[in-house]
Amino acid sequence: MHILVVHNRYNSAQPSGENKVVDQEVELLRTAGHRVEVFERRSDDIAARSLLGKAKVPLLVPWNPAVRAELAARLRAARPDVVHIHNVFPLLSPAVLAACADAGVPAVATLHNYTQICPPGTLQRDGRPCTECVGATPLPAVRHGCYRGSRLATVPLAVSLSANRRRWWTGVERFFCISAAQRDVLVRAGMPAERLVVKHNFVPEPRARRADEGRHLLFLGRLAEAKGVRLLMAAWDEIAEEGGAGVPLVIAGAGPLEQEVTAWAAGRDDVRYVGLYDPAQCRQAIARSVAVLAPSTWLEAFGLVVVEAMAAGVPTVAAGHGAFVELVEDGVTGLLHKPGESASLADCIRRITAEQDRNREMGRAARRRYEQGFSPAVGLERLVEGYRTAIAVRSGGGDGPPPTGNASTGSRRGARANRGDGDSR
Repeated sequence: MHILVVHNRYNSAQPSGENKVVDQEVELLRTAGHRVEVFERRSDDIAARSLLGKAKVPLLVPWNPAVRAELAARLRAARPDVVHIHNVFPLLSPAVLAACADAGVPAVATLHNYTQICPPGTLQRDGRPCTECVGATPLPAVRHGCYRGSRLATVPLAVSLSANRRRWWTGVERFFCISAAQRDVLVRAGMPAERLVVKHNFVPEPRARRADEGRHLLFLGRLAEAKGVRLLMAAWDEIAEEGGAGVPLVIAGAGPLEQEVTAWAAGRDDVRYVGLYDPAQCRQAIARSVAVLAPSTWLEAFGLVVVEAMAAGVPTVAAGHGAFVELVEDGVTGLLHKPGESASLADCIRRITAEQDRNREMGRAARRRYEQGFSPAVGLERLVEGYRTAIAVRSGGGDGPPPTGNASTGSRRGARANRGDGDSR
């Protein structure tokens, strides 16, 4: 197949699961013999713009006419079978949908978050779940300054959501939801259910897997309120007051709470803040973990680090909401704590470090779960099946497989298990 991938790359100064997913899918498809081209913009490039150029960026968020013309011309010249859209904020804009329509090329889109129904895409405000804009106008997001705490910065996102909602919902043949939990939320919010399929992200086979008991507990991700960083610090302080967990906590990442984390970890021998790891260091850190911690306070649409831990044979302690409840089987492949409760998180950390035999078995079960549902082979099959369905729908060949299941069966048994509720993982 000939695929053109459309993506606005996030700032490289902070870890981005979306960037990683896009890169891994492109490599997977090329390795399988498909022809893949990439049409992208980079948020890093904004810094090099003139003051006037920077001032114009918010105006491009709802609509970038230059992108429409450039992409349409490329599509007419290259004639790909399908366009796969990922992130379009802030430099690409939904104008990419008009370009696909102009050239008559079917489009699929991966929904990495909730930007279709929430301007900042988090369904969260002030550390709590928020659905004020769901099924309504996004004026509450502007009033509360939900994007970066700024009303002015939120306006372009709110305008884009309002102006382009119908364009998205009619211009994309198939939306890839990265979890059943995400799909359920989007369907309840009014998105067209017949266009939404569940296609979990895959994780490449790691070069390192856990070979011993593990040396530390690991938090790996963006240092932000939504990722549960403050919750983790509070839980760890509770554990420290009672004698500690027996292994240190390693925090790797960057983000808005970096200074707070640095100050909190300074002078402690039970915490190590190591900054931003490169991919190889991430793999090594995961493989050396007693457990990986994912205490997000927002409703994660997926949870890439959880599956990366599974691949390395490492159990996870995760918040018991959002996609985590379908990724982590409580007591089998890891532990789920009560969302937002530091005492519950602390208790799960104590349990997963103290019960070594159970920890080893959970690690083995996590690895089996990865092999069955999140390996490259499974990811490739679901991805290509989604493309074929979109092409068939655009050409009038029918609606393809039922949208409530995976984009592909993966296996006959998996198809039967998942057909009723999107994905039972």
